[in-house]
Amino acid sequence: MADPELEAIRQQRLAQMQGQGGSEQQKQMEEQRRAQEDMKNSMLSQILSQAARARLNTLKISKPEKAQIAESTIIRMAQMGQIGGKLEDTELVQILESLNKQMPKSESMVKFDRRRAQIDSDDDDDYGI
Repeated sequence: MADPELEAIRQQRLAQMQGQGGSEQQKQMEEQRRAQEDMKNSMLSQILSQAARARLNTLKISKPEKAQIAESTIIRMAQMGQIGGKLEDTELVQILESLNKQMPKSESMVKFDRRRAQIDSDDDDDYGI
């Protein structure tokens, strides 16, 4: 029969070793993701002109999901040979417009609660307007 303290120490040590293996695996996955990101950026810099690259970076700041879709589409088009030479800004705009037509519209709605703001159009009469 094993000592309960010894068994607890073994379990703790096993958990420690598994945690170290997990962190190594995490580091490896992070390194792989970084390498893929670098490869994607180098491909885009070869495909896009400076103005188109600037537009794509601006889109990435405002709408990262759409920029990611656009980047993958542009890389796929280049791999299939549909893009010859550098992609100019006007051509990028056309690609983005076609992607916008294909993507579903997001429902963004702004509601104003006039009671909370205490603004009422009927109050104008009180001020002699």
